[in-house]
Amino acid sequence: MPMLMRHAAIRSIVSVALFGTLLGAGACSKPEPPPADQPPEPQAPHTELRDAIQQPIDKAKSVEKAMQDAADKQQAEIDAKAGG
Repeated sequence: MPMLMRHAAIRSIVSVALFGTLLGAGACSKPEPPPADQPPEPQAPHTELRDAIQQPIDKAKSVEKAMQDAADKQQAEIDAKAGG
């Protein structure tokens, strides 16, 4: 009989623990969204990650402009020599 009582006690402990877990999980709810008439606050415009991503893009754009300027200058020199 003591073995049967031990199993019943363990079963009731597990049942209470499971019930407590379910009750605790049920108490969690989604946070309320901000009011519709109040827009969300803007986030910081610059972050380290954004700067790290933007830096090589800006560098490539400046190199592209320098290459285009050099090509335009070369083409102007060729046109000048061919025309005159």
